[in-house]
Order: sequence, then C-alpha cells, then structure tokens
Amino acid sequence: MANVVKGEQLYEGKAKKVYATNDPDLVIVDYKDDATAFNGEKKGTIVGKGVINNRMTNFMFKKLEAAGVPTHLVEELSDRETLVKKVSIVPLEVIIRNVAAGSFSKRMGVPEGKELLTPILEFSYKNDDLGDPFINDYYALALGLATKEELDTIAKYAFAVNSFMVDFFKGVGVDLIDFKIEFGKTSDGTIILADEISPDTCRFWDSKTHEKLDKDRFRRDMGGVEDAYQEMMKRVLGE
Repeated sequence: MANVVKGEQLYEGKAKKVYATNDPDLVIVDYKDDATAFNGEKKGTIVGKGVINNRMTNFMFKKLEAAGVPTHLVEELSDRETLVKKVSIVPLEVIIRNVAAGSFSKRMGVPEGKELLTPILEFSYKNDDLGDPFINDYYALALGLATKEELDTIAKYAFAVNSFMVDFFKGVGVDLIDFKIEFGKTSDGTIILADEISPDTCRFWDSKTHEKLDKDRFRRDMGGVEDAYQEMMKRVLGE
C-alpha cells in the first residue's frame, strides 16, 4: 500500500510502538527488542526479538484469517513494521491454557507440565497498575469492559485460535502450553484479533525434549533466550 504515510507516534508499550498514518482506520506497529517481565519489573533486551515477533505474528495471523478468525493484519511493511487496522483494545488479556505452567501452577498447586483435561479460558483485567488481576465474565460485564455478545465472540475466537495453533505447532515439533491474546474493536464495533502471537506471548516447549522456546527463558534467567526465539522462527517460517 504505497499511498500509506507514517505519521506521529501514538503510543509506546513494552514491546511495540504504534504510529498514525494518513488513513484514520490504519496504524503502523513497530516491534521493539525491549523485553519485560513481571509487569515491567524486570527489563532487558532480546536481540532480534522485534523482527521475529513481527514476522511470526504476521505469518500466524494470515493462517488464522484463512481458518476463519478475523485479525487486524493488513500488510507487512518491513522486518519490524506492519500496517494494521486501527482498533480500540478490549481491556482483557485472554489466556488459553492446555498444560499447567507459570502462574496457573503456582495458584492451583498443579505441577508444571501436567496436561489439563480440557483447555482453560482465563481473563485478566488489562491494567498494569493493578497487576492485571484475574477476573471472570461477571467482573467484565459489571465493569463495562465488554458486553455479553463481545465476551461470547472473544471466547469463540480464542478457542478457534487454540484449536488451529495446537495442531500447527505440533506439526513443527512444538507443544503449545498456553498463550495470551488480545482483541480489539474496529470503528464499526467488530471484534477482531489484535496484538501478537510470538514467543513473548506463548509458552512453546519442544515436543520431545520439553525445552522451553519462549520468554520463560528470559523471565527465569535460563540463558539461551535469543537462540530459543531464533529456533521458533526457523520452525515456523522454515528459515
């Protein structure tokens, strides 16, 4: 889309910057190498992360679009920049868990790696000051974060994303342990998948060795963070 012109920076988050364009319905997302964990308490850099997360997200979003999940993707502009539909983000972190890990294991006293009998859908209120607290549908409705119809749509799409991705990643020798996604509303109120799908937002374990190929390596000071991200890029994009 050669006629799209990058404008002023609208927002800078932990992992991305967002820029206006000359089209009010489109923005440019620029992926950074900055890494944070524990609601921003731990900070660092993962060299090349921005490129990997941008390209992997766009690759997965194209696949998900083809599988019937609408996304904000319009066009990849460069290794780090992508043109996307402008949305207002629904202030919910939408988490799907297939295998016990991370905060779920701590909270529920379930050992990491235990396969769950059914995928779990979980909501957190997207608010850094409060530490993104765990909420349910009733909280979301009571606080006006989303309508019943929007929550139903989000749940339907989240499970569809999970079904597709579990099979896809299994095909490249990776178990999808859990992941976080976010949804946004376009100017006409349509709910679409936004944000990203990457080693920042998903737990990926090698199917044979159970080696962690995601941001847990950064969170837990395990080393080999860049190598893990590169390995996921290689498996997903074949390069």
